[in-house]
Amino acid sequence: MISTMVAARVSPSRVGAVMNRNVGALRSGPSYWLVLLSGFFEPVLYLLSIGIGVGALVGDLTLPSGRVVEYAVFVAPAMLAVSAMSGALSETTFNFFFKMKYSKTFDAILATPVKPFEIALGELAWAMVRSSVYTIAFLMVMVALGLTSPGWALAALPATLLVGLAFGGVGMAISTLMRGWQDFDMLTTGQFALFLFSGTFSPVQDYPVAMEIVVWLTPLYHAVELVRGLAIGELSWGLLGNAAYLLVMMALGLTFAARRIQRTLCV
Repeated sequence: MISTMVAARVSPSRVGAVMNRNVGALRSGPSYWLVLLSGFFEPVLYLLSIGIGVGALVGDLTLPSGRVVEYAVFVAPAMLAVSAMSGALSETTFNFFFKMKYSKTFDAILATPVKPFEIALGELAWAMVRSSVYTIAFLMVMVALGLTSPGWALAALPATLLVGLAFGGVGMAISTLMRGWQDFDMLTTGQFALFLFSGTFSPVQDYPVAMEIVVWLTPLYHAVELVRGLAIGELSWGLLGNAAYLLVMMALGLTFAARRIQRTLCV
């Protein structure tokens, strides 16, 4: 976990300097903006094809609480959680790994007073900018399509930020362990498996018991449950457990990533 002693040494200005470096890279050309836009459209296309297209065949769906909702209303918050996850992971995996392994960006930053933990914080904060762009735009789509109300959309926004922080922290931790680009195939496969089997397209209660237990242990399940509960107004005490899971996930990932940066680059 993040100790008080480590947190006390963090300089907001140095964390901001790491973020400003990414802002400068963003201004260098239009290619990054194209990547940003492509990442937003993927979950929207899934929503339109599966949530609305397949939803016309599925019809209404009964939630565990007994409430009946349209299938698109059920799927849309899951796509929102996936959007938050994808935005954070895209920034803290491929881009983070390139800066650490190939462009030696972090080596240059560590030549300044910036510390490894501040690099991790700055990169996570920057990942949250990308994740927030995705989620805010997606929430606007949901409201426009009548899949949530503006009030519940605002309630779900902090949850999407927490999802981004959790997956961003873990994404950085995983990236510090990668040996080369080929290793990211395993990450992509795992991410796609989470996407399919985290209660995104059907209630987890419909799965076989053994698979249901496995799904309960996965991070995207907790992200989907938290975002869905807030986006459609299905509030329960279980949402606190989902949020706690994501908070622990963020803290462990962030701390591990900072230590790996320290061990790998500060030698």
